[in-house]
Amino acid sequence: MDKFTNSAWFMRIVAFALAALLFISINFEMESDKKSLGLSTAPEISTETIENVPVEVYYDRENLVVSGVPETVDVTLKGAKSLLINAKNQRDFKVYVDLSDPAISMGDRTVTFKISELNEKLVATIDPEYAEVNVQERVTKEFSVEAEYNSSLLEEGYTAGQPTVSPKTVKITGAKDAIEQISYVKANLEISKGLNETVNSKATVKALDRDLNKLDVTIEPSSVAVSLKVSIPSKTVSIAPKQTGKAKDGIRITSISVDPKEVTLFGSETSLEKIDEINLPVNISKIDGDTELELDLNKPESVQKMSLGKAQVKIRTEKVDVDEENAEPVVEEEEPETEQKQEEQVVEEKPEAEEEDEAAAIESKTFNNIQIVPVGIRDDQDAELETDVTSITLLGEADDLKKITKDDINLTVDVSNLDEGTHDVDLAVTVPEGVEWELDSKTVSVTITQKDEET
Repeated sequence: MDKFTNSAWFMRIVAFALAALLFISINFEMESDKKSLGLSTAPEISTETIENVPVEVYYDRENLVVSGVPETVDVTLKGAKSLLINAKNQRDFKVYVDLSDPAISMGDRTVTFKISELNEKLVATIDPEYAEVNVQERVTKEFSVEAEYNSSLLEEGYTAGQPTVSPKTVKITGAKDAIEQISYVKANLEISKGLNETVNSKATVKALDRDLNKLDVTIEPSSVAVSLKVSIPSKTVSIAPKQTGKAKDGIRITSISVDPKEVTLFGSETSLEKIDEINLPVNISKIDGDTELELDLNKPESVQKMSLGKAQVKIRTEKVDVDEENAEPVVEEEEPETEQKQEEQVVEEKPEAEEEDEAAAIESKTFNNIQIVPVGIRDDQDAELETDVTSITLLGEADDLKKITKDDINLTVDVSNLDEGTHDVDLAVTVPEGVEWELDSKTVSVTITQKDEET
């Protein structure tokens, strides 16, 4: 045995066995390391679906319009799992439709989606695979804009004029057949219920076909400025003092006057037509002598509002003997007097000095909603007033004021020397001779703009 273990062959066999064990051990560890590092020679194959991948469209955008291409598609990738994870996270590939051929024909076409910049070791499937698209000539045309609003949202009694837009026209670009379908170009003004004042706002412009369906076109500008003037009808009526109650013994009421003599009512036209005066009850039962009172005016239910809430009442009296006062009915039984004669008697009993004072007294009369007319507008300009109506108060003798109507008053504003922009301009007032006037504001804001050139 010792002879065998000491032989050369024994040593060779042991060395070979150790070398074989070492080789097997090293290869086993290398395979394990490769798997842990993803370097296996047989990688794991997997699939991954990436949803909502944007689609790019290549075509002549200056001359063509393409419709029908979906905005996104779903892409399913197949390949090594490590590559799939990277592609999903980075999304560094593109899905596109190529319609850049200059010789492309107009009309409906079926096109295939393509993918680029994808790792060549991955296989892609696009869903959907095809798209039905329409290629049309690109057309730009100018259209007038019509503003609209919901009139039912106006507060009761209020009315609105025709809305105005600026600019008045827009340029619409789109496929030729879409442009030919345009029947209306609308700017809808958004207002809230209970509108009772003028509105100046922006409104989005929409192009609609004859069935009021919105068309897929590009509008420039996409919104316009809309102005809607809201007002309420008005009517000026007289204030009629009405005597109530019975005067105290020894007191006779000689006259009752009211200041101002008129009030302006605001409401619907049908409501105002039925009202000719506002009655003002005056209770004389507690009057001891000449008196001035401030009394509330009663607003009719059908009226939205009044220019005044109170009025000053002057009561003139005289003292009489009780016997004389009691004897009057006997005289009236023997010789009844008409209402006109009674009024004449009252006038005759007034002191001469009082008559002179009343004749010389200055009274006032207010006119509302007087139109302001711009004059001197140049042919190449437009003039827009901040407000085109105002109120004016005339001062003069009562007899003169009674004869004056709205038609006798002229308010103008001279815009002949104004440049483009907004200006405060003095109002020019023309009234009948013998009366003076007062305005809440002697100027009005005027905006001058250049007229759009016709195309």
